[in-house]
Amino acid sequence: MAARTKSKVTPKYKTKYRVTNWAAYEESLRKRGNITVWFDEGAINAWNAPPSGRPGGQPKYSDFAIVTSLTLRLVFHLALRQTEGFVASLIRLMGLDLDSPDHTTLSRRNRNVEVPRVAKTHNGPSHLVIDSTGLKMLGDGEWHAHRHKTSNKRRSWRKLHLGIDSDGVIVASELTDSSVDDASVGVTMIDQVEPAIGRFTADGAYDTRRMYKSLTASGTTDVRIVIPPKKTATVDPRSTGPWRQRNDAIDRIAKVGRRQWRKESGAHQQARAENGMYRYKRLIGDRLRSKQFDSQKKESLIAVNAINRMTKLGMPESVKVAA
Repeated sequence: MAARTKSKVTPKYKTKYRVTNWAAYEESLRKRGNITVWFDEGAINAWNAPPSGRPGGQPKYSDFAIVTSLTLRLVFHLALRQTEGFVASLIRLMGLDLDSPDHTTLSRRNRNVEVPRVAKTHNGPSHLVIDSTGLKMLGDGEWHAHRHKTSNKRRSWRKLHLGIDSDGVIVASELTDSSVDDASVGVTMIDQVEPAIGRFTADGAYDTRRMYKSLTASGTTDVRIVIPPKKTATVDPRSTGPWRQRNDAIDRIAKVGRRQWRKESGAHQQARAENGMYRYKRLIGDRLRSKQFDSQKKESLIAVNAINRMTKLGMPESVKVAA
């Protein structure tokens, strides 16, 4: 019998929560599995690509048709040929005079298709929480490598960066090479968030001066930044602007300890990003299906849009249980 993995958190400090909207949340989960599909007039009219006005062969399918087919592929975990057959069956059942994109077209167009971002827009400053996770790309699985003693050299993976708001909606995302620094990507993700950021939470990988400056330039001068400083960090007496928040965090950690500072500052809310990455891997998977990097970027963006649509159907509302 395998040994039980010990939790990193002492039971004394674990917080218990209780879901208060079970009925509504269960209904939203049932809706996620509803395969009722229909094409409205707008979708039918937008299925075929309009003439490009350029000489040569004309595209038959619009970006809308390609994105719709690729979304169904990711949500229902289909191969490209299965996606072609699935979309064709939907069109046939509805009696529409449309064709389904073939698998070679889907593979080719996935590299440069225009994918609209489906994200929530806040009325006021938002609370952005960011983090990154790895997605497998090539190589043997973990069990196969262990069982057959295969080499790890062929394993490769990409890094998915997610920015999530206080409601669990993914408002920013980037797919990069595994060697890219988290903080440098976080700077570019800030530009995807509208409106201005009122509060920013991340882990210690984003503890850089450039990160603090970019958050101030995002449009909100009084942004609250909660980033755990490195254990070797020291107070910078020359700091100005938002960088002074880092000095305050270092001073407070020296007085009450890192655990108490995390509790006071709300740094534990960084777990929202970890929950978002967990949902991504549970709903979409922990592997990228596409082989080309450009196609992988489009694939991750389509997956994020699909997860946001599921999130809008309903999310659990939890409250802390009194000890």
